[in-house]
Amino acid sequence: MFLKFKQQVVESLKDYGDERFLRDSEHADMSSTIAFKISKEEKRKPQEIAEEILEKVELKEYVGSVEALNGYINFFASYEFLEDTINFILDSDENYGSLDLKGDVLIEHTSANPDGPLHIGHIRNSIIGDTLTRIFKKAGFDVKTQYYVNDMGRQMALTVLGVERFGIDSNLKIDHAIANAYIQINRFLEENPELEEKVEDLMIKYERGEEEVCNKFREVVERALDGIKETLMNLNVKHDEYIWESEFIRNGYVDKVLRELDNNNLIRKNGAWILELNEFEKEVVLKRENGTTVYITRDLAYHMWKGEKFGRLINVLGSDHKLYGRQLSKILEILGLKQPEIVFFEFVSLPEGSMSTRKGKFISADELIFKLYDEAYNIIKDREFDEDEKRRIAKAVGTAALRYDFIRIAPEKPMTFDWKKALDFENTASYIQYSHARACSILRNAVKHGMPELEFVGEICSDVERKLVMLLSKFSYYVLRVVNELRPNVFAEYVMNVATTFNEFYRTHPVLKAESDYRMHRLAIVDATRIVLRNGLELLGIEALEKM
Repeated sequence: MFLKFKQQVVESLKDYGDERFLRDSEHADMSSTIAFKISKEEKRKPQEIAEEILEKVELKEYVGSVEALNGYINFFASYEFLEDTINFILDSDENYGSLDLKGDVLIEHTSANPDGPLHIGHIRNSIIGDTLTRIFKKAGFDVKTQYYVNDMGRQMALTVLGVERFGIDSNLKIDHAIANAYIQINRFLEENPELEEKVEDLMIKYERGEEEVCNKFREVVERALDGIKETLMNLNVKHDEYIWESEFIRNGYVDKVLRELDNNNLIRKNGAWILELNEFEKEVVLKRENGTTVYITRDLAYHMWKGEKFGRLINVLGSDHKLYGRQLSKILEILGLKQPEIVFFEFVSLPEGSMSTRKGKFISADELIFKLYDEAYNIIKDREFDEDEKRRIAKAVGTAALRYDFIRIAPEKPMTFDWKKALDFENTASYIQYSHARACSILRNAVKHGMPELEFVGEICSDVERKLVMLLSKFSYYVLRVVNELRPNVFAEYVMNVATTFNEFYRTHPVLKAESDYRMHRLAIVDATRIVLRNGLELLGIEALEKM
């Protein structure tokens, strides 16, 4: 709804309705700064120009009033807009916030090496990618998600060799057991460096497609992925497809990429194949001396394939891949291929220091998830629910704490995860979930006492009610912002603002005990808020609990 209001603001401003100069404002529902731009050009006072523009403004249905103040042109929504917003939310229900954008989008995220379990750095990737996916779907796009499986190279050869030599500990979750074998083989290799020949032999044979070796790799990788998928399921994350690197060796796309680069005289062949581009900080090797390709070569092939199938490509990568991302994008540009939009995220800091699967030094996502389940259960164990319900709520609260804490911070900012703060009641997922449960409780009690026909009346809105309704109107506005900016944290902040403002409204405005006209008016606000919080939590991958 807010997008309609914004469009009418643009129309009201006529020739001065450049959207680049429209701003959210604490002092108005929308503000234009166009007068400041013109004042620089004409060397006049912004307020003088704003007043001149104001005389030309024609109010539309949803624009109730407008003022010129200190050079800003401030717009305020009409009562009709407030009433239509509530009615539209109640009528739309689960569909509220949806947009009708078109196009196919591929979001690649997580894509952790299948040599062990996901750690907490990986799950920031997963949560960002999954939240983007949910929001893009809400915006109307046909969205697919892919996990790019790194099943080739030295690291996977070591993993296969580790499983072959040390076996799999059946007492461990399968991805943890594979990590154990990987750690053991790395330690063994330090004491027995002659084993490097075996590692290289496995790499060569797998790239050539020798059946016996391929079966070994496939079995280890698939088993590791089974464990990873289980972890992702506990985070409410699901991928549509798992695409293996080796596919692009087998289907000819790697050869196609190398041929295109060679035809452009960009490859220096001197044992290894090296890309001849001086602008990179270091050489880009495409093929090793033993004839095996490297990760970037296969990734270029993958992006060539992706670009043929999808309109918009989005990758989620750790900030340590920034150089790699620039290299990948530049090579794709040279080849005339579609480049991905890359969301880089900073890593999660831990008191334990940096993480390394090879050295066996990491905090697994599984450890963190089950720690949060247990702590959430301890918080609610004395409440009047049956045991199964307590366990279900604890799982929903624990998962919500993790997802919200990881998504609320802008991807480009580093973060420290503190499970105690994540489960706290202030400014956390629990606060939003409880706000939704409170709205549900009010409506349940209203039904018990005879729910009146809901009717929102804009003219009797208090300042807090008006503030809340304006926030509720902005759902699709924030969906669109995420689509354009690829920063899902802005949507997380929006949902928190709705919860905070709703609780402010609840503290100061009696609902069930209000007089008849106010009661039906405020119950309409409560129901609309319930819908917005539920739909918002769904886009954040969080269960909207009706009781807590």
